[in-house]
Amino acid sequence: MDNAGPKKRYCESVQSFFTSAKFLIYLGHALSTWGDRMWNFAVAVFLVGLYGNSLLLTAVYGLVVAGSVLLLGAIIGDWVDKNPRLKVAQTSLVVQNCAVILCGILLMVVFQFKEQLSELYNGWVLTCCYILVISIANIANLASTAMSITIQRDWVVVVAGQDSSKLADMNATVRIIDQLTNILAPMLVGQIMAFCSNFIGCGFIASWNLCSMCLEYCLLWKVYQKTPALAMKAVKKEDYQELKRLNSPKELENGQGPVEGSQLMNETAVVKADSPRKTGCCYQMAEPLRTIRDGWVAYYNQSIFFAGMSLAFLYMTVLGFDCITTGYAYMQGLNGSVLSLLMGASAVSGICGTVAFTWVRKSCGLIRTGFISGVVQLSCLMLCVASVFAPGSPFDLSVSPFQDIYSHLTGKSSALPEAAYPTSVLTIDGQGLLVNSSTVPPAEELPPLQSYMSVSLLFSGVIAARIGLWSFDLTVTQLIQENVIESERGLINGVQNSMNYLLDLLHFIMVILAPNPEAFGLLVILSVSFVAMGHIMYFRFAFKSLGRRLFLCWSPEQQTQALPDSPSLLPTTV
Repeated sequence: MDNAGPKKRYCESVQSFFTSAKFLIYLGHALSTWGDRMWNFAVAVFLVGLYGNSLLLTAVYGLVVAGSVLLLGAIIGDWVDKNPRLKVAQTSLVVQNCAVILCGILLMVVFQFKEQLSELYNGWVLTCCYILVISIANIANLASTAMSITIQRDWVVVVAGQDSSKLADMNATVRIIDQLTNILAPMLVGQIMAFCSNFIGCGFIASWNLCSMCLEYCLLWKVYQKTPALAMKAVKKEDYQELKRLNSPKELENGQGPVEGSQLMNETAVVKADSPRKTGCCYQMAEPLRTIRDGWVAYYNQSIFFAGMSLAFLYMTVLGFDCITTGYAYMQGLNGSVLSLLMGASAVSGICGTVAFTWVRKSCGLIRTGFISGVVQLSCLMLCVASVFAPGSPFDLSVSPFQDIYSHLTGKSSALPEAAYPTSVLTIDGQGLLVNSSTVPPAEELPPLQSYMSVSLLFSGVIAARIGLWSFDLTVTQLIQENVIESERGLINGVQNSMNYLLDLLHFIMVILAPNPEAFGLLVILSVSFVAMGHIMYFRFAFKSLGRRLFLCWSPEQQTQALPDSPSLLPTTV
């Protein structure tokens, strides 16, 4: 009987956690992210298989996705700000999953009847299918962007309330979920595609998204019911006139609560007089352009502008586990098994950085955590710089980085005979990774790598730097959450996504201009330079915010201090 009381309290606390809004957000995010990671991995492989083992469709898809978010990021964020939270989340969820399901069904049809479709109207029907697949997949990505802004940048802040430590813990947990699903989800769908077929892979992803959509929809509703503050949404003063149509004048004068989704800011906006709204055709057509302009201007005027820019500059790098680094690893003699182990180590390193973020933030404060993370990341990336000059590195300044482009444009062959280049076919190995299978006889293959010191230093630096990278990412994310007013939260995060994609596009252009392995060392040095410039921007922001206190000890009572001239630490709700 003595143990009955503590045991009952323990069971109640466990039950309370698993039914809390915080856990429901974690569960919904895990389901959503798992589907996203499976789809993002599979769609690239599907497009490669559809176009005769060529990367053309994949490159076009990547360009369309990056360009769309770059151009529409501010508009998506503005739409998130101007609409009720539940409506935005549910609409984004349904559009995203329905687009993936439709795209999966279309891909199944193409895989099943590709030969027949290629014969209709000289192949134009098949070309239209390719265009439809890329277009629908792009719509799914835009909806995923809206969902990410809504849940990770807004709902999480509201659920955390006024507790900055709780917000940091929730951000860290969400990021750990991202890391785990980023490794496990592609492995699962890769195994299905490798041992079954692309047709079955498409059906599995479409079925997953259908079931996941229904469950996530219910979870969103549960979180919304458990968190009344989500029903109260701040709006800009210039949108007050629009809200007056939804609320009677007596309600506004008496201070009664307006209908859900049209709530005012905490302090009621005062409008001098009803100004007539312009409704001309040209004015309405130019509205998206004004939204984009206003979004970028608002982003520039934020107190955390340099912090956001510093995060965007980290996207201008080849030092990550993307297709570029993977391709370079294969060229240096690493097989799919070794690379999958390195990706696993990278995920573990990222989780360590996420856990370290929560500990360092409690000990040193949020702004200092970003500064320390930047120092850690840059220190680890020095190993990558050292790899450029280490034994086994193909780095050679005597070889022009534009040689491949010049040879293609002029039709002149390079110095090596054609037989020296292996003919590559893209396949999927046992780990679900996209690999090259050489069709050249063994006698014609390139000589084996003499030393693995260079590639070992490169990946050691990349993996170790993930600790600082993810800690820094979480720092900037929370700075934006805490120091952007609620009515502009979606807009600023939308512009931040656009900045990230812009620098990501530039890094792909950089690789296109210098694609040969002899120039990869140059890309490494440029990448480290951009990362350094990003952290210099953050140092400017941190020094401006804290001054010399940046280098002093941080007492616990100072941890909740807001930034100078910032709107508030955490926007309050009615």
